Amino acid sequence: MDAVETRELRYFVAVAEELHFGRAAERLGMAQPPLSRAIQRLERRLGVTLLERDRRGVLLTGAGEVLLHEARAALDATTAAVRRTRRVGGADGPGGPRDRLVLAVKAAASHELLRKLLDAYAAEPGAAEVEVLPSGTCEQGDMLRDGRADVALMHVPFNSLAGFDSEELLTEGQIAVLPAGHPLAARRSLSLAEVSAVPDLPLARWSRHGTFPPGPGPEIHDQTQLAQLIALGRTVAVFPDSARAWLWAEHAAVPLTDAPPVVTHIVWPAHSRSLALAALVRTATRL
Repeated sequence: MDAVETRELRYFVAVAEELHFGRAAERLGMAQPPLSRAIQRLERRLGVTLLERDRRGVLLTGAGEVLLHEARAALDATTAAVRRTRRVGGADGPGGPRDRLVLAVKAAASHELLRKLLDAYAAEPGAAEVEVLPSGTCEQGDMLRDGRADVALMHVPFNSLAGFDSEELLTEGQIAVLPAGHPLAARRSLSLAEVSAVPDLPLARWSRHGTFPPGPGPEIHDQTQLAQLIALGRTVAVFPDSARAWLWAEHAAVPLTDAPPVVTHIVWPAHSRSLALAALVRTATRL
């Protein structure tokens, strides 16, 4: 069987995600007829039907669902290879460093741990430059898979570590972050049920994999927006205890008695052979 080209996988993923040849062609910047012919050639070469087509639209077959999953992973791996190769070669920008690591972190999480890690690693002989890349709640894994990041700080139970190598760094409790003037701010502790049931203070909603969970709370896009909405008395949020480092005077932090502990891990792709990354991980485990 002939090898499948990256271009063909990109075409198929666009159609499989849009479930509409016209929208997929527009997304790819091409005409619809050559896109349809390319998918038909791919099906003939693989010897399977990937898409069921009728007047109501397009549906994925079982084989199509498998290829969609595998094609996304293959395209991410290809993109990651290019990005990491350029980063090591200093080709991301004119005059860029020869050796650089990108560290993805959840915005405002593990602040003190991150500071200690960066300081300790910078003191190591031959340390690479570390670029810190803030991310949303569940974006670190995607950043590792597609090469936007080389390493990440991730938090169980909020992040999945499946498919990565990792080392455990820190275990901590969780807090509710409330407006300082709210009656609950004077409590010594709260339960998750109490935090979730305040009618005038709905829980903030972070995007997870591009979608927001249902609920009356505001949709949060960045840390500054969240901090301001809490200070204004519009929402409440739940964070690891280390989030106290970024709180404003208008905020209050109350421990949660029944929230599961948060375990921070340093995480990297299992196939990595980067000596700079290995040195960063060794530094992290010695903190």
